[in-house]
Amino acid sequence: MSETALMIDSVIPHTAVVKCAARIGAEIRNIKLSGDLPDQTIAAIKGLLLEHKVIFFRDQGHLDDAEHERFAIRFGKPMLSPTLDPAKGTMSILDIDSARGFRTDAWHIDFAYLDAYPKILVLRGAVIPAVGGDTVWSNTAAAYLDLPAPLQRLADDLWAVHSNAYDFAVFARPTEAEKKVYDEALSRASFETEHPVVRVHPETGERTLVLGLYVKGFVDLPKYDGQKLFDLFESHITAPENTVRWNWKQGDVAIWDNRATMHYAVRDYGDQPRVVRRVAIDGEVPVGVDGGRSVVRIKIIEQPPAASSTS
Repeated sequence: MSETALMIDSVIPHTAVVKCAARIGAEIRNIKLSGDLPDQTIAAIKGLLLEHKVIFFRDQGHLDDAEHERFAIRFGKPMLSPTLDPAKGTMSILDIDSARGFRTDAWHIDFAYLDAYPKILVLRGAVIPAVGGDTVWSNTAAAYLDLPAPLQRLADDLWAVHSNAYDFAVFARPTEAEKKVYDEALSRASFETEHPVVRVHPETGERTLVLGLYVKGFVDLPKYDGQKLFDLFESHITAPENTVRWNWKQGDVAIWDNRATMHYAVRDYGDQPRVVRRVAIDGEVPVGVDGGRSVVRIKIIEQPPAASSTS
C-alpha cells in the first residue's frame, strides 16, 4: 500500500469507500461535509478524488449555500462563471435550475472554452425529481489508455478549438427558455481557446482526453475529417466501461476532477423540477504531451458577471 493510501486509510477507513464502477466513481460514507473539516480529512478527500475521479456523499442535507461555499473553498479559490451571475446571496454558487432553462444533456467539460478551466467542481442536489435526472461521468484517463497505440500518438499531436459559441442544435427539442439562457450567456462573453487533445494531469501525471460539447474543430484539420476523429475519440470516452451513473437524492454532493472527466446530465424527468447548485474551483492552464500550453484565441467580455448577488 502506498504512503498516500496509508494516509487516506488512517483518516477515512477503506470500509467507508465504496466503489460505484470498476474504472470511475466511489461513494464516501460516514462523513459530514463542512468548511470546518480537519486538514487531514480534506487531504484524504482530495486523494480519493484523484484516484476515483468523481466521489459522492449521501445525506448532506445539512448543507446550505453558505456551508456549501465554505466547504468548497477548502479545495481552492472559487471561480465565477464568465457568463452567468452567482445565485442570490452567494459569492460563487451557480444555480442550475431546469425551470429557468438550464440544461447540460451533452457530454462536456465545464468551462472548457477557457484557457484555465476549473480543476474541481462541487455539486449539491437541492431539488431532485422523483424519477430521472441522473448524471453520468466518464474517466478520460481510462479512455486514453484504451486507445490503440497509433491512436494515442495521433491524439498526442492534436489540438482542438473550444468555444462557448457551440452548436445549440445538439440539444433535442430546446425550449424558448433554454434558448434564452444560451443567447444571454453568449451576449455577455465570447471565448475561443486551443487546447491539446491530450492533457497531462498536473497532479497524477496521467494523460487525459480533452473533448466534449465545446469543441468547434481541430487545428489544421478540415471540419469533415475533424468530425470523424471527434466521433472516434468521443466514443472511447463515453464507452460504458469508462462511465459511472449517479442516481441523485436530495442533499447528495458530488465532487469531480474536471481535468480527468467529462459528464452528462440526463434530461429524462419531463416537467419535474430539478435544481442543483455548484461551486467551481480555479484550475491551471492545460499542458500537452509536448509541453505546449493552451492558447486563448478569442476573449471578449461584454458584461462582467457580478462579484456577488444579494438583491
